[in-house]
Amino acid sequence: MSRPPLAFVHDHIVQRGGGERVLLAMTRAFPATPVYTSFYRPELTFPEFANLDVRPMPADRVGVLRKHHRAALPIFPLLYNRLHVDADVVICSSSGWAQGARVGGRKLIFFQALAQWLHASEHYLANVGPAARWGVATLRPWLTRWDRRTVETADRLAVCGGHMRDLVRQAYGMDAEIVPPPIAVDPSGPQSPIDGVEPGFFMTASRLLTQKHVDAVIGAFHELPGERLIVAGDGPERDRLAASAPRNVTFLGNAGDEQLRWLYAHARALVSAAAEPYGLTPAEAASFGTPTVAIDEGGLRDSVIEGETGWRFATREPQVVAAAVRRAVNESIDRAGLDALARRHTPEVFQRRLRELVAELGATPPSPPSRASTG
Repeated sequence: MSRPPLAFVHDHIVQRGGGERVLLAMTRAFPATPVYTSFYRPELTFPEFANLDVRPMPADRVGVLRKHHRAALPIFPLLYNRLHVDADVVICSSSGWAQGARVGGRKLIFFQALAQWLHASEHYLANVGPAARWGVATLRPWLTRWDRRTVETADRLAVCGGHMRDLVRQAYGMDAEIVPPPIAVDPSGPQSPIDGVEPGFFMTASRLLTQKHVDAVIGAFHELPGERLIVAGDGPERDRLAASAPRNVTFLGNAGDEQLRWLYAHARALVSAAAEPYGLTPAEAASFGTPTVAIDEGGLRDSVIEGETGWRFATREPQVVAAAVRRAVNESIDRAGLDALARRHTPEVFQRRLRELVAELGATPPSPPSRASTG
């Protein structure tokens, strides 16, 4: 019996994040392809996963680990060492774990991020419990060797942008293809206005986690009493952030796509101080003609170009962020730069390049259905 042409491996599917959106875009390029993962919580992630062939590991049946997947951090390498996926090409959609899958064919690692517990531990470990922190500290030398060894098993590497490509070169001495991810919110779709919110606000769209630094954005609006900030997103930092927020900051919680479209279309600018491997939300905002005010570091540099697609600030001090926001109030951005950024992040461009990479590795999965035939 011949093996299948393609399979996906993804760290875990337990939230509604950017990595999960990119994975869904990958599956649209290759319909009916199985997705292997460690833990799967359909009630916590995007509903589209219910239509896919998601195959979680046996550990997913362990109640305490399934509910608190971060507690399994020290044993993730063991879980992935035991996972064997037989396909002509296996795409490992990895933020540090999926890359460890053993494959029967060829392996393409698509880095959503590098292993954050090694390369951005000060941010990642702030969101885990003391047992997981102790486990990483104790096992760090072994985890470092495991990380390098698993990356070196890849036939090809792919990343979202130039910042990630530089990190891969520094960490592993290897080169990676740049495949810009697609925006997830179709600008042509329906919009749902937010009750009580008038156009002309600033917005931030993010999970409320330590590494997203939403507190820096909120702090800036203490300095900007005449401006309004809408926070779209939820997470463990919400109560702390809300307690320190001024009255001109509104928390929406998780916004649906129709609400996000309305927010992007009616915001003066998106504001982000996050530590990001790639800046996809600025590209999403650009598809609505909305620029971004962003920290001048990391992956946000890939999509926020000073004077072309937005404005940058050098540090996360509230006064510095506020000064950049004032520039967005007083200056304008030419729509041509925003349109060019949006065009680089269409689903069609992403899927075409991903299919080219898979073909170069020797797999010939079936073509996705055309738009005309999906009805």
